[in-house]
Amino acid sequence: MIHGIINVYKEKGFTSHDVVAKLRGIVGQKKIGHTGTLDPDATGVLPVCLGKATKLCDLLTDKNKTYEAVLLLGKTTDTQDITGEVLEEKSTEALTEEKVREAIEGFIGDYEQIPPMYSALKVNGKKLYELAREGKVVERKARPVKILDIQILEIDLPKVRMEVSCSKGTYIRTLCHDIGEKLGCGGCMESLIRTRVSTFRIEDAKTLDEIETLKQEGKLAELLVPIDAMFPSYPKITVKDDWKAFAKNGNPLDLKMLKEACGQDEETQVRLYDESGKFIAIYQWKEKKYHIVKMFFNE
Repeated sequence: MIHGIINVYKEKGFTSHDVVAKLRGIVGQKKIGHTGTLDPDATGVLPVCLGKATKLCDLLTDKNKTYEAVLLLGKTTDTQDITGEVLEEKSTEALTEEKVREAIEGFIGDYEQIPPMYSALKVNGKKLYELAREGKVVERKARPVKILDIQILEIDLPKVRMEVSCSKGTYIRTLCHDIGEKLGCGGCMESLIRTRVSTFRIEDAKTLDEIETLKQEGKLAELLVPIDAMFPSYPKITVKDDWKAFAKNGNPLDLKMLKEACGQDEETQVRLYDESGKFIAIYQWKEKKYHIVKMFFNE
């Protein structure tokens, strides 16, 4: 089985689930998971975890992300993007670049966002988009999100191209909708590209066709980001060979069992390796021992 993360470039028309299904066929293994849904019309970075790396899916989903979006002002739709049914159109003639820039930059920081009806969030066990397709609208509670930064790349009214860095759970199409509401003319998202998830960037992402070609050439390993590379700031410790099996079973470790150890501050998390350099697990120092946090050992 293959273990690691592949930075996939999700193309337009594919769901995140489609990408995982196709990658299972290319790689020839079932244990694969993605790290955060991208709408079918959106493109860009979709880190996909294979084998033991599937334990990282939640961790990567929680990471900050960067998007490049085109906001179309003057048009409100039921999906908050250009694919939806138009609910209202208003003139944008009174808008100035200065007003638009001021409104957009006003969203930087903490922001209470109401999730869109056309989303995969569940209410009473049913996905919101399923309810929306039935013509139902349910009340959604506003959720705290954080807009870390917005860089306005181009203003050509009624369109604005911008780069948005944000926390997990942020809907960029809802941001576009809310900017339009603030300006009094309405707005929706025309296009979306995810350019970054954590350390995964769009310039390094590969399409499914490119991944399949590399697999056929026996070069898939070149794409794989190893699991321990996701914890670069964690100190490294090494277990002695005599205690290797003990560690691989997730037992607490005393300092006498370690060849190399650091990070003995309370609650510090560390990367544990065996003497051959094989990554075993994430451990944490507490109560004068290292305790297992998450096991990644595989044979």
